Amino acid sequence: MDGINWVSIVTLVVLLAPTVYLQRFLQQEIQTLFWLITHQAEISMALFSLLFLPGVFLHEASHFVMARLLGVKTGRFSIIPRKLEGGRIRLGYVETAPTDFFRDSMIGMAPLLTGGVFITIVGTSGLGLNSLWASLMQGQLSSINTAMKSIIAQPDFWLWFYLIFTVSSTMMPSASDRRAWLPLVLVIAGLIGVILITGLGALLLSKLGAAFMAAIDVVSMVFGITVLIHLVLLVPLLLIRKGISHLIVNKVV
Repeated sequence: MDGINWVSIVTLVVLLAPTVYLQRFLQQEIQTLFWLITHQAEISMALFSLLFLPGVFLHEASHFVMARLLGVKTGRFSIIPRKLEGGRIRLGYVETAPTDFFRDSMIGMAPLLTGGVFITIVGTSGLGLNSLWASLMQGQLSSINTAMKSIIAQPDFWLWFYLIFTVSSTMMPSASDRRAWLPLVLVIAGLIGVILITGLGALLLSKLGAAFMAAIDVVSMVFGITVLIHLVLLVPLLLIRKGISHLIVNKVV
């Protein structure tokens, strides 16, 4: 269809899986690292929660604000970590009253929306990561080194890097956040089907195609930045964790 950049759409779809995987994998590695250092479950959980506190606060605050905007009653609000069955950690929660699937879906999706906005603003205005992402997407390898130097030279680079990392690592909806997504997806699929059958697709694309593709590009950049940030941290984190594990084994022997 004219007006649709399929490369951008495919890029977005391809980035979804590594975004989710890298978030979970890196968080597990950090939990393991803290436990190796402290050998105390409570202390390692406290360190882990402190590390991700800005992202957890934004995540839960997004649920809370969205619920209030949609007229849904809220209960307790917490960013205190709690260990769940299976070794999982719940870093925070917001209690909301039962509501319809649309408002429930929007409340569950709120952290992804606010996290995406935060990464877009800070990543572009604070660090200029959009130039690096554009160079990667266009295959301009010669520009990557220049973009990296410019990013690192930005004022308060490490602060912005840390905030983007914590927000991007905690912005994805949890299983409870996604509980009402199925009916919403079915409704959206039904609307798309009606649009295609009635032939309104071409009309809507001509009116909204540019805005739609701009949104896709922004979302792709958000997920792309998330993947880049996690990949940058993954290698040194693995090396540190394996180094500490090696020292512990040699000490025991």
